[in-house]
Amino acid sequence: MPNKYFKPRNPFDLSPHKYDLGIFTGLKKGNEDNHFLAKLWKMPQDEYRLYYLYHLTYFLSKEPNGEKEFFAFVWRIVLARIKFLEGTDPFSSDHAKHVERLEILLKFQKFLRSIDQWDTDKTQTEIIAEQAEEIRRLRDTNAGLKEELKAAKKLETEYHLNIAEGKLLAVVDLFKKIEALQPDGKELVFAQFQTVWAKMICRSFRHGGKEIKFDTVRRYFPGDKDDPSFRSAPVGTKYQLYNIVPIKK
Repeated sequence: MPNKYFKPRNPFDLSPHKYDLGIFTGLKKGNEDNHFLAKLWKMPQDEYRLYYLYHLTYFLSKEPNGEKEFFAFVWRIVLARIKFLEGTDPFSSDHAKHVERLEILLKFQKFLRSIDQWDTDKTQTEIIAEQAEEIRRLRDTNAGLKEELKAAKKLETEYHLNIAEGKLLAVVDLFKKIEALQPDGKELVFAQFQTVWAKMICRSFRHGGKEIKFDTVRRYFPGDKDDPSFRSAPVGTKYQLYNIVPIKK
């Protein structure tokens, strides 16, 4: 059966893709696994994904629903060679080379496991252990989020500052004047985003005992004060009831 899984080098191609398998005369039948693994021996680890996807793409061009089959084929090749190297004579002259290649295969196998969608060759015990670890991780994350929520709620209150009926924009104007203060030529109060002002007013104040809608206040704090959008608006003169002036010392 001819090779169908890996992209072969075209015979006598002088400029093959670096991931194509085979020699100058092409890919010899029955040696696909050797050629595939031979590339791994010299390949940096950060290319494993690209190498795998290159040949997967080739296979899927012929077998659109064959991703699981391709993965299983590559997995078998790697697993078989790992078992072979583990069984070699530790006193042979090639022992150092075998150890080096075994380490490479184990790294590549770890990559394969990271993309394994089918729990290939996993025992029931391994699957249960992984599920238990995932549950533990989620519980830890949930506990952390609960602590963060608890800390955030310390700053929340069921009580609010109440603005007298009809005086909301007068208070908005005061905040805009606070924002504009520049003692010693530097902003007294600075917010990187204008929405912070609107959120603070909506969260901390009530108008006539009622909740203040964000959009009602947001329009008075444009994102670009020098070039406000058509949705923005200045506080009307009749609501500009107070000035903030520095004390003379």
